[in-house]
Amino acid sequence: MSILLLGGSPQLPSSSSRLLLHMGEQLALQGHSYAKLHVRDLPARALLLADYDDVAIARAVRAVADADAIVIATPIYKAAYTGLLKAFLDLLPQDGLAGKLVLPLATGGGHAHTLALDYALRPVLHALGAKQVFTSIYANAQQLDWHEERGLSLDAPIAARVQAGIEELSTGLFVLQGQCPPAPAPADASVPARSLQDRPYAPHYQAA
Repeated sequence: MSILLLGGSPQLPSSSSRLLLHMGEQLALQGHSYAKLHVRDLPARALLLADYDDVAIARAVRAVADADAIVIATPIYKAAYTGLLKAFLDLLPQDGLAGKLVLPLATGGGHAHTLALDYALRPVLHALGAKQVFTSIYANAQQLDWHEERGLSLDAPIAARVQAGIEELSTGLFVLQGQCPPAPAPADASVPARSLQDRPYAPHYQAA
């Protein structure tokens, strides 16, 4: 079963893209394969004009269609997901997420926008026909720590929510495939969650 990591941040690297990759790496450890799509990499003119004849746009829409599950990550700006992500979701057909499992992620500067995913993004995902939209995961800047050598570390509360999201999505994928999910390995609470190294994500700054 395939997973598409869909990044909606206008900046790369960013907190949301690093969290998105961390999710992908952890899902890979559960036996799932994934591909990455950052909307910012698509040609801007073709994206804004909804040019379905553009090769990159057509390939991106096909990547969504081919995936069994989508993990969507976005920074929260002014209590909403990014316009960049909206422009891409507008390209999808009315049933563009039909039969798919979707896990929404978001990052922001504080707790004020914790519910932005549920009020802004979740209705759109349901309108696109998602089979199941899992519990949203929101992390603020203080819960994510990036180190060039050690990678991404999560504080305990967000690490627990991320692990729960990984297990829910992984179980859902195994069920879709008609398989019994493997028993989860015992977690070591003393070891902080980390992302594997991905060189484009090495700069010292951390954007939303």
